[in-house]
Amino acid sequence: QTKTGIALSYDEVSENAYDIRLKLTKEVLTIQKQDVICVSGSDHSANHRTVTLRRQPVGGLGLSIKGGAEHKVPVVISKIFKDQAADQTGMLFIGDAIIQVNGINVESATHEEVVHLLRNAGDEVTITVQYLREAPSFLKLPLGSPGPSSDHSSGASSPLFDSGLHLNGNSTNTAPSSPSSPIANEPKYEKRWLDTLSVPLSMARISRYKAGTDKLRSNAFEVLALDGVSTGILQFYTAQESADWLRAISTNISDLTLQNMKMANKCCSPSDQVIHMGWVNERLEGTDSSQLYKFKFLALKGSSFYIFSTPPVSTLDWVRAEKIYNLCEVLFKIHKLWLADDCWLQANLYLGIHQDFDLEDQRPYCFSVMVGHGKSHYFNVELGSELAVWEKSFQRAIFLEVQRTGSKTYMCSWQGDTLCFTVDFALGFTCFDSKTKNVLWRFKFSQLKGSSDDGKTRVKLLFQNLDTKQIETKELEFQDLTAVLHCIHSFIAAKVASVDPVFIDSQSIARKYMYSN
Repeated sequence: QTKTGIALSYDEVSENAYDIRLKLTKEVLTIQKQDVICVSGSDHSANHRTVTLRRQPVGGLGLSIKGGAEHKVPVVISKIFKDQAADQTGMLFIGDAIIQVNGINVESATHEEVVHLLRNAGDEVTITVQYLREAPSFLKLPLGSPGPSSDHSSGASSPLFDSGLHLNGNSTNTAPSSPSSPIANEPKYEKRWLDTLSVPLSMARISRYKAGTDKLRSNAFEVLALDGVSTGILQFYTAQESADWLRAISTNISDLTLQNMKMANKCCSPSDQVIHMGWVNERLEGTDSSQLYKFKFLALKGSSFYIFSTPPVSTLDWVRAEKIYNLCEVLFKIHKLWLADDCWLQANLYLGIHQDFDLEDQRPYCFSVMVGHGKSHYFNVELGSELAVWEKSFQRAIFLEVQRTGSKTYMCSWQGDTLCFTVDFALGFTCFDSKTKNVLWRFKFSQLKGSSDDGKTRVKLLFQNLDTKQIETKELEFQDLTAVLHCIHSFIAAKVASVDPVFIDSQSIARKYMYSN
């Protein structure tokens, strides 16, 4: 199914915007601009058309103009009145820039100069025009042609108001002149929407923000193809239209990503499947503590969480990731959701790890992935629905990896002894001597009643003895404490999910938000 609609192409440098038409199919977003094309007859100059108008006693030249050099735009035809001189030629259109009047070049003339020339050009006026494909939107040219049959312009001319030349000029001829009708073998012209740019949506990304900043564009966004081709900034007349198009394009990108995943998974073993992948923005701290954002492509595949600067297209690309983390040792956390009434919902989705993020961020739909050695990555997505998918995908990928791995063992020490600490999906926690392999203690997951750590290397685990009901404290020291705590969290969450999947779903903040909306 194809979606079409009118939007504006906005230039941030000149701050000009002009009308375009968007055409969205499953795989491509096409941008169309209006142009005048020759549909029959011989056309000597494709771009320029020269037309002779006979001024009529009633209706004059039958057109209005706007623009002028004082606004850095050419003078363009802004209205054509039905069945009057300009309309009868069949060769003039709203949006035509006037280049010459009776052989005099007016490309750099002011509005007043062109009005004066046209009004005093006699009964036969020869004008050369060229269709202005990128007419600035401030000229407010109607997309249709010809226009209404009434005009409210006064005698005084202004470049941003229509100056009517359908009023009687200085006509010396009072007898009705013959109409300006097209001659039989004259070329025939039509105004049409023509494709000017096609952006493939496979692995494409969308941005609603001004490059690298927290400044949200108003009712506007940009679509960038995998090869870097950009639609430019697409601006919409209403917030609703902008949201509809954003959702429609995002949906098509997601569907294509799903197809790419299915293709990739055909070549991968069952234990190395892609669970989810897609574009996000990563927040990077600038040297002057300013916040910069960079596009990153994330993937959850097999036992790993990957961060790429560009998407993996071939199987070889997977080894070229910027960062690769083991899924058991990462922690997913939602930071922000934008609710309908514009209030923030801050959500803490992790257990026993105290780390406050700087939440000065202006962007909604943020999540972080905490990794080993206390480090973390802070990401943002464009839509609440994407946040919900990432939350569910991380959960699923981590649970699958825990069940596949079964257990993880870490070297640790206490009071000079080198020990091994094992987290096991079936048995819980075991601590044994690394040399003698003698088991020092063992507890089930359900016996863990709490924990505290020094934020560096040491952790205290509080277990309840099943016989005495007393709390036993076990103190251990790890090289990468964060990774171990994340691993414990992953195993316990996976254990809960295997026993009570409904409970895990009920904890999903992003999905609660999605359903309430």
